[in-house]
Amino acid sequence: MEELKQVPDDTNVYKSIGKTFVLETKATLMNEQENKFKESETSITALHSSKEYLEKQIAEVENNLRELLQQDPGLARQIMSMNV
Repeated sequence: MEELKQVPDDTNVYKSIGKTFVLETKATLMNEQENKFKESETSITALHSSKEYLEKQIAEVENNLRELLQQDPGLARQIMSMNV
């Protein structure tokens, strides 16, 4: 996008669509790039939130399993004897 900002406004710019290049105005291309950038930032934020939630879920499940195995040593031995 920085390179596109340096190009004069009256310069022909092309948008890649598969193997084809389509003539677009610089303003249209800049607008599309800005929208993609904003969407990517939103996606990154959502993914970070999901990651944090899933990490908390994993920790909770691990703690529950650890607690269960401590309460029932027979179950722990049974699980350890299983071939996976």
